[in-house]
Amino acid sequence: MSYDIRLCGPVTHETLQTDVPHDMRGGTYAMGGTTALWLNVTYNYGKHYYRVFGDKGIRTIYGMTGAESIPVLEAAAAKLSNEVSNDYWEATEGNAKRPLLQLAAMARIRPDGVWDGD
Repeated sequence: MSYDIRLCGPVTHETLQTDVPHDMRGGTYAMGGTTALWLNVTYNYGKHYYRVFGDKGIRTIYGMTGAESIPVLEAAAAKLSNEVSNDYWEATEGNAKRPLLQLAAMARIRPDGVWDGD
């Protein structure tokens, strides 16, 4: 199971796209990259997200604009260590931190977008 988190147009609610493909990867990803501002994140990291975000976990950013979410995502990421594993599915703090930084990068690309997911 996983979170499918996407940055959407504030009017159309369609997933926003980039001009060129990016290679930000989560639990599932598009070979060769994608232009969609979308990230799939394993629920395995949920325990870390509830600890650093609170009761809503990563869903805290849902409904926020990209601009509003940047400091929230960066603050949460700063609370996690850099302990990474080569196994994406292993729930280390560093593995959980990577998607937060990727989401912040997406938010910088389209600060006007609004987060949605699941």
